[in-house]
Amino acid sequence: MKNFRGFLKLILVGLSLVVAACSAKIYGSVQLVDPEMKPIESESAQGTVINMINTTAQVENASTSAVVDEKGKFESAKESIVPGTYKVEAARIGFETETETVEIKGSSSKKIEFKLKKIEEGKRRTIESSSTDADKIINPGEVNIRPPGM
Repeated sequence: MKNFRGFLKLILVGLSLVVAACSAKIYGSVQLVDPEMKPIESESAQGTVINMINTTAQVENASTSAVVDEKGKFESAKESIVPGTYKVEAARIGFETETETVEIKGSSSKKIEFKLKKIEEGKRRTIESSSTDADKIINPGEVNIRPPGM
């Protein structure tokens, strides 16, 4: 009987490790590209923010984020992804924001590869004064922030 309990305990520990290793995740990579979609070798995607918003979850499980590492990779934090529909957004100043929608079921994983296109300097917006709330809602990558008096 003692051996059976030990065997059962071993199986339960093994199953819990398998379940933990199979938690849902969103992962992928970010590449910075020029307006012609050619890679920009002189700039690193490290530090790019990836927001993952669950549009079908309760508020306390609605969002998480990740930061791109030095290799251009990102991955959601362990056990931060629950089943649902996610709006996944890659945002970096000076680049167009890119968004993907993914469906997570059970312990599935989804890989996303973002290519953020550089915004040409002359096409960025400048915040000097905004007359309406609509003027204030812009893509962060489109902004040149200038101190007053410039």
